[in-house]
Amino acid sequence: MRIGVIADDFTGASDIANTLAKGVEPEGGLRTAQFPGIPDLPADEEIEAGVISLKSRTAPVEEAVADSLRALRWLADQGCQQFIFKYCSTFDSTMEGNIGPVAEALANELGAQKVVFCPAFPTTGRTVYHGHLFVLGKLLHESGMENHPLTPMTDANIKRWLQHQTEEAVGLVPVDAVKQGSKAIATAWQNADERFVIGDAISDEDLLTWGEALKNAKLITGGSGIALGLPRNFLRETSSKSAGSVFTGIAGPAAILAGSCSGATRGQIEIHAKSHPTFAIDVPGVMSGDVTAQTLLDFFKAHPDQTPLAYSSGSPEDVRAIQGQFGQEAVAEKLDNLFADTARELAETGYKRLVVAGGETSGAVAKAVSEALGSPAMSIGPEIDPGVPVLSIGKSEPIALALKSGNFGAPDFFSKALRMMEAGK
Repeated sequence: MRIGVIADDFTGASDIANTLAKGVEPEGGLRTAQFPGIPDLPADEEIEAGVISLKSRTAPVEEAVADSLRALRWLADQGCQQFIFKYCSTFDSTMEGNIGPVAEALANELGAQKVVFCPAFPTTGRTVYHGHLFVLGKLLHESGMENHPLTPMTDANIKRWLQHQTEEAVGLVPVDAVKQGSKAIATAWQNADERFVIGDAISDEDLLTWGEALKNAKLITGGSGIALGLPRNFLRETSSKSAGSVFTGIAGPAAILAGSCSGATRGQIEIHAKSHPTFAIDVPGVMSGDVTAQTLLDFFKAHPDQTPLAYSSGSPEDVRAIQGQFGQEAVAEKLDNLFADTARELAETGYKRLVVAGGETSGAVAKAVSEALGSPAMSIGPEIDPGVPVLSIGKSEPIALALKSGNFGAPDFFSKALRMMEAGK
């Protein structure tokens, strides 16, 4: 294994796994596998890039650090030469959050003297300019992320935001240096007075330039975009193009589970509901025990071949009201368990295609399906929309998964994902 990734949630792990598997032409990508948690056994020798999916974004700091270090050590045991700490391209983390502490722990473990932080992913509208993070041209704190139920982002200046989380000084490699090429980036990064450095990037070409500059970096942190140029550093050493991963399609019963409250997901649900059965999950009913996994299973099985969708999604005001009534952590735990139990039963009763929206929901579902099939590694298939690939898990009777971050995907994402899962392209 050449590159090891520690991702702080499941959809982010799928995103960067997709980036590493695709790479850029003419070299292509690396043979990539995603793992739902830290494996107990060694990885297959053919895997060139391994992505460990943690659930550490909103975990207590001590837990996030400990899990990330365990993941790092497993990846190091697989022979990884370069490590990436992957977090969301909207830098989801509170002032007391985990990005700074986890990065510190990983850097200290590896002896990394300089560490870049670059959440930019211009393909999906995330750019960093003079240390400020923009989403589709809007400052982060004006993009809707200020209303996130778990990690509201109220400051687009990520240099300042990161400084709240770490005692390390935080610097910046500005876009002017980036536009001068990889040597200028490397000089600015290595000569910075600060150990932690925010990296500007306003185009995919900037990310490719960063990739070249970071060829010998032990530890890199950022969104999935920062990995765009990394595979070719390794592939150029072998003067060959990677065989990549092969996905030929999986047919069979399908279901959609949505646990995101983002505007993009709510719009996708609305479009899907125009021509498919949908079930709005009553959260108070979940909290009281009146709505269970069996409730959702009955709904899915009542609508075979109709790609039914069950969702827990509402406006920011609705979410705050529910959290105020029952408690934020209690609601999150109950919903995660509901989606996990439902997905486990679907996998065990013959469902072959599962589409999932929301980072926390995806994590719960991926882990449950992995346990049901007794298979830890997920192979990376074709890209559905930027940052969201088809995943397959299980060897003898595989299941196709699509794990979508809340804000990702085109308006017709759900139907598109199901088509690609079946067709294989």
